[in-house]
Amino acid sequence: MTLRHFRIFAAVCKEGGVTKAAKSLYLAQPAVSLAVRELEEHYGVRLFDRIGRRLYLTQAGKEFLRYTDRILALCDELETGARQWGDRSPLHIGSSMTIGTKLLPALVQDFRRRYPSVKVTVEIQNSGVIEEKLLENAMDFALIESAPHSGKLACRRFSGDRMVAVCSPKDPLAKEQGVTLAQLMTKPLLLREKGSGTRDLFDSVARSHNLTAEPMWESVNTQALIEAVAMGLGVSVLPWRLVQDSVGRGLLQVVPVQDAVFRRDFNILYHPDKYQTKPARDFLALCQEAGDDLEE
Repeated sequence: MTLRHFRIFAAVCKEGGVTKAAKSLYLAQPAVSLAVRELEEHYGVRLFDRIGRRLYLTQAGKEFLRYTDRILALCDELETGARQWGDRSPLHIGSSMTIGTKLLPALVQDFRRRYPSVKVTVEIQNSGVIEEKLLENAMDFALIESAPHSGKLACRRFSGDRMVAVCSPKDPLAKEQGVTLAQLMTKPLLLREKGSGTRDLFDSVARSHNLTAEPMWESVNTQALIEAVAMGLGVSVLPWRLVQDSVGRGLLQVVPVQDAVFRRDFNILYHPDKYQTKPARDFLALCQEAGDDLEE
C-alpha cells in the first residue's frame, strides 16, 4: 500500500463519497474506487458499507481513518519540516486566558530576541478548545491553567498561580473577615465558561465541598466579569494576576474564603506524536526556566 491509497481513502471520508473525492483529487472516479477496493482487499476488512448510492464508514473504517490521519499528518510534517530546516519553522502556540494575558507576551518577546526570523502566532482560547486543536494537530503546543482532559496529550508543569474571590467594595461581603465557600455561593455567581481552566478549578473545589455552582453570569471574557463584579452584580472567583490591578484601584475587594484554597498548575501541553522543531524545544525550555520566577 502507498501513501496515495491513504490519501484517497482520507479524501473519500472527508468528501463523503467517491465522486466528490475524485473531483477534489483531480482523479478519475474509477481510480478512486479501485484504490479503496485495493485497501479493503489488502487488509481484509470492509471499510465502507455501500447503501444505495452512499458510503458509510464501518467500525473498522473508523479505526482505519484514525491511523490514516496520523500517518498523513506525520508525512505532512515531514514535508513542511524538510523545507524549513535551519531554525526557520514557524510556531503556533495556544494559550488560555491568564497565561495569554499576563505571561505569554514577555515569553514571546524574549523568544523573538533569540529567533528573530521565526514567525510566532498565538491563539488564546479556553482550555477545552485548545485541547481539541492540539489533538487536530493545529498547534505546536499550548500553555494552559489546568490539567488536560484527554489522555492522548503529554502534560508538563512549568508554574502555577492562585485564584481569589472578589466582590464590590459596596457589597456586604467586603466587610467580612472571611466566609465559607457555602456562604460565598449563596451570592449571585459571575463565572468563566465551562471548559476554561478557571471554571474547571472552581467547579472542582466546589465538588469537594459537595456544592454545585449555578452561575447568574457565564462569560469567556474575564474583563466583563471584573466590570460586572465592580458594579455590584455579584461575586466571582478569578485569577489574582487578572484582578490585582482592579483590587489596587479600589474597584474590587478580595473576600477571604476560609475553607477553600484555589491554586492551580500552569501546564505545557503537546501531542506526543508531534515533532517539535529546535525553536519549539527552545521555547518550551524558556517557559520552564521562567517558571520558577513566575511562581506565586
